[in-house]
Amino acid sequence: EVQLVESGGGSVQPGGSLRLSCAASGFAFRLHTMTWVRQAPGKELEWVARINDGGDKTYYPDSVKGRFTVSRDNGKNTLSLQLTSLKTEDTAIYYCARPDASDLARWTRGPGTQVTVAS
Repeated sequence: EVQLVESGGGSVQPGGSLRLSCAASGFAFRLHTMTWVRQAPGKELEWVARINDGGDKTYYPDSVKGRFTVSRDNGKNTLSLQLTSLKTEDTAIYYCARPDASDLARWTRGPGTQVTVAS
């Protein structure tokens, strides 16, 4: 059974930083591109980071480029997301997700971890 479990969320002030982690199990993690997606209150899911199976190629939307950094450890089956220079609009539930469908909403993902950015 595929399992993705996120951790590391919390509440921070604008400009602060957080590091999210995702523990993956039940599949060959090292063979899959992985992503982080988020959902803010009242908004649709949005992808915020993507990393290839080898970990040497990363992609970000303009909204987070330069502030978020995705990484992975294939030996430990873990995915990480470093969030810096956080803004109030980054407030959302963050999910570790395996992009295994054409529809983002159908990607396999974990239960999520809440990130709240407020002064």
